[in-house]
Amino acid sequence: MEVLQRTANRGSISTGYDIDNSLKLENGNVEEMYYTPASAGDLQTWTYSCWFKRTKLSYNMMLFGANSTYVYFQSDDTLLLRFTGSNNFETTQTFRDTSAWYHFVVAVDTTQATSTNRIKIYLNGNQITAFDTSTYPSQNTNTDWNNTLVHYVAGWATSSFNPSGYLAEVHNIDGQQLLPTDFGEFDEDTGIWKPKAFQGSYGTNGFHLDFTNSADLGEVAAGTQQTFVKTNITSTDQATDTPTNNFATNNPLAQNDMNPLQGATQWTHNNASDWESSISTIGVTSGKWYFEASMDSTGNMIGIIANNGITDSLNSMDSYPGDRLDTQNAGIGYHGAGNVFQNDSFTSGMPTYGGGNIISCALDMDNGYVYFARNGSWINSGDPTSGASGTGGWAVYDTSDIHFFATAIYSTADNIKCNWGGFRIYSIASGNSDSNGHGNFEYAPPSGYYALCTKNLAEYG
Repeated sequence: MEVLQRTANRGSISTGYDIDNSLKLENGNVEEMYYTPASAGDLQTWTYSCWFKRTKLSYNMMLFGANSTYVYFQSDDTLLLRFTGSNNFETTQTFRDTSAWYHFVVAVDTTQATSTNRIKIYLNGNQITAFDTSTYPSQNTNTDWNNTLVHYVAGWATSSFNPSGYLAEVHNIDGQQLLPTDFGEFDEDTGIWKPKAFQGSYGTNGFHLDFTNSADLGEVAAGTQQTFVKTNITSTDQATDTPTNNFATNNPLAQNDMNPLQGATQWTHNNASDWESSISTIGVTSGKWYFEASMDSTGNMIGIIANNGITDSLNSMDSYPGDRLDTQNAGIGYHGAGNVFQNDSFTSGMPTYGGGNIISCALDMDNGYVYFARNGSWINSGDPTSGASGTGGWAVYDTSDIHFFATAIYSTADNIKCNWGGFRIYSIASGNSDSNGHGNFEYAPPSGYYALCTKNLAEYG
């Protein structure tokens, strides 16, 4: 099963409207996308809609904005909206779910006679009404949005506010205050808020960005053909992690002082040499799953960890999958020195690995085994398709418990670059998807194994 609450969109399944691509953004890379309208549109009435998946928390991160009209996540993970001068809205709610896609709609019409109708903010189809601060603009106030000023849809004039995460399905509607139901709907079976095709008009400065053209990720899919300036954004920033197929990434909420990078597919050891660990945002109790990672050194580890071992293994220093702190054999980890650890004992004599080697991990939760490969060759004469015999695999202690993919680093400043299938930072020579066509890996997933994403979870999880 999918081990995630269904109160937020973690990847709709049967939508009738698929979003194929998103834009990966990384604060440290100073990645920005902006445009300047040639002429002013409607400064009083407009709607902005976008989907965003966060990969870093607890810093000021811009969602979109122009001059004194902007929306951003604050360092306490609340959302602040400023429209003109002192007209501010600060949500009571925090936004810390790094496993989910958020859909935000900001709908403005300052011509409304009732002040509370002038600004409306929606999250996943529902209007946000709880604010610590809410100062509505006077009637007929002009905002800076749709004016002839620099408009940021990714990044900001102050680079420290640049976002980290995935951005998808951006709509700017000039001249209309719309509802979230113009862009999405609740799934009748699951209740999940999911995207749908926008059927309306865009107005003078309106547009739709879908990020499907990797050669020009600022290409406008519909509406006014704005010219977008892209800073440090290239074709390699295109991702297939989207609101209609959400992929696993490293989870900043369950880790030991990691620094998530590149759409939370890469992480860096922050402290003096000692073990630090991270797990995937998605956990499973059934099915067969595959991911791979490019290692930085021999002092890296890849594996799995069960839910009952997370507290011990990830919130304490000197810990890794399979170490002495794992209760009930909760974790299994393949170390670069050629050892596979489980409950602080290990199998030695396995192939060693170092910088640049790609290590694969195949988890069979149906039969209760995990397998490892170095550069495409399964170690220990492993056969992930062997089923109940578990040939060359390591037995999972309790298949009824939730299991997560895990990685760990010992040496300071080392990196692990993970490939869950939706985005990766390292280059691959071949390119292989699973049998459902999901993911893009260096090595082909074994027969019957799948990328850890929500469309596969719906079928096999």
